[in-house]
Amino acid sequence: MALAWGDLPLSPPATEGSEPGVVAQVARWLGFYFSGREPPPLPPLDPPGTPFQCRVWETLRGIPPGETRTYGELARRLGSSPRAVGAAAGANPIPLLIPCHRLVAKGGLGGFSGHGGIATKRRLLDFEAGRWGAGATLSPVDAPPFPP
Repeated sequence: MALAWGDLPLSPPATEGSEPGVVAQVARWLGFYFSGREPPPLPPLDPPGTPFQCRVWETLRGIPPGETRTYGELARRLGSSPRAVGAAAGANPIPLLIPCHRLVAKGGLGGFSGHGGIATKRRLLDFEAGRWGAGATLSPVDAPPFPP
């Protein structure tokens, strides 16, 4: 088994008798996440990106489920601009594991580079608000189901 988002592989395929490592840990994390239980810590993730993108992605990983931050809030924290933060979030190669869906605009949802776009972002935020309820306030919407 291998884990990938689009064309970007996150781990090499496991070979017969090898330890699944990152793939098994991420699969376990996803099982916890989608069952509404607090997920265990993720294994170290090291997706390719610029130093600034990696700083943004690490900051995104610190946003708890059920909470959101604005592009401006992250920009102030990182000493940058909201547009630069948005561009870095848009370049995130693993959107669920690095939760860029928790990054919103001051007056709305902002963008989402993951499969399904804004409908998926809204669905993830609604899911987290219903499970963890720690501050997300978006109303449920008629959104398409998660992609297979």
